[in-house]
Amino acid sequence: MGRFVYSMNVSLDLLIEQVPGDNGAGEWLRIDEEVHREANARTRTLALMVHGRVIYEVMEEYWPRAREDASLPDYMREYAEIWTSKPKVLVSRTRHDADHNTRIIGSDDAIEQLAALRAQTDGSISVGGAALATQLLRAGLLDELMVWTHPAILGFGRPLFDDYDMPIDLDLLEQRSFKQGVTLHRYAIQDVREASSC
Repeated sequence: MGRFVYSMNVSLDLLIEQVPGDNGAGEWLRIDEEVHREANARTRTLALMVHGRVIYEVMEEYWPRAREDASLPDYMREYAEIWTSKPKVLVSRTRHDADHNTRIIGSDDAIEQLAALRAQTDGSISVGGAALATQLLRAGLLDELMVWTHPAILGFGRPLFDDYDMPIDLDLLEQRSFKQGVTLHRYAIQDVREASSC
């Protein structure tokens, strides 16, 4: 069985964007070569990536072109190659086609389809998008959080989860610090782990 892993850049106050629609491109992020190479290595090990439409379209707009952009550093071109070649699932009710090794599932029964996908997959499945991660969390399907915390307090903006007000018990699996002040924490979600073992 696979594991759904919600990986996201966050501020110290657990916000993922300050300006609506910046989709993680805010100036508060400190993604240098060290952090990017670590993200590349972790993305390379994924069995599958699942994106909501908004995150997918942000990625789709930038990374396929970045593969051939000689002005970019090699670690960014490397991520572009990883992203475009990695198997992906796009959850969308409005999109009917997608390139870059992507298949689409409709959002009407997305949680049921994703539960089946999780059962059929060996390895980690990344989850891209707060709305999608929140739905999986509510369904008891989200297994792990991987938060890349940047040394900034935004004060306002979009939270890590959308409209979620239940306590979440976590077990720390890993922590790591980077030179720019970014920290990586991986947590197992306890209640999901217990529910999936039944």
